[in-house]
Amino acid sequence: MPDRIRLDGRVAVVTGAAGVIGTATMRLLAERGSRIVAVDRKEKDLNTAIRDLPASAQAFAVTADVTAEDDVVEYVRAAVDKFGTIDVFYNNAGIEGDIAPITKYPLESFRRVLDVNVVGVFLGMKHVLPVMLKQNRGSIINTASIAGLVGSPDIAVYSASKHAVIGLTKSAAMECSATGVRVNCVCPGLIDSRMLSAIIEGRNPGNAPVPNDKIVDRIPARRLGLATEVASIVAFLASDEASYVSGSAYTVDGGRTAS
Repeated sequence: MPDRIRLDGRVAVVTGAAGVIGTATMRLLAERGSRIVAVDRKEKDLNTAIRDLPASAQAFAVTADVTAEDDVVEYVRAAVDKFGTIDVFYNNAGIEGDIAPITKYPLESFRRVLDVNVVGVFLGMKHVLPVMLKQNRGSIINTASIAGLVGSPDIAVYSASKHAVIGLTKSAAMECSATGVRVNCVCPGLIDSRMLSAIIEGRNPGNAPVPNDKIVDRIPARRLGLATEVASIVAFLASDEASYVSGSAYTVDGGRTAS
């Protein structure tokens, strides 16, 4: 019986590949046999992330801005030119934006968050879906957040953008019904990462660092999540083990949104 979690020979495109979750996911996908197309706008960090992949991995980097449609067209074209197809698309690039209440939130920053987190996800699906629909197979996994499920002070714009990602995911899944293409999203909770540190610092400007026990006090698991734990769910959704899963939003939050 074939190992249904293996991804041997499959082509996986990962955006936001230089971030902690993107890097952890690329590594796991590569370990399970995927060929990797790593996409990020930070060329130096992207090249570092690629170098850290397993020696056996077939991988290359494409520097691109996910908010620029020409760049999106180019990373999709590069993937197809190099490997002939796209089997897995981890649509992961995102930013937290400013940490501020709505009454003090700059309009320019509001538009930037929506541009990266929503328009970037939309453009990725717009140009990857034709490749997958033509071959009648593929798995798209978008990165949302538990902030897309519940409200939270001072990150209203980030929260709005992630609610939108969940809506895009569910609608795309419906558009792909009766095909071999599946669309899902992951909703990370408090993950040990640069983004979480930026949000905590933004909520406590100029103050002493918030003690770790206070941060995790409302998490039933009593700890922060790891990027590798998000990667595991992405890899599952990419695999044949998730062949009957589409339109779902998987929380990876240590039980934070259970109550």
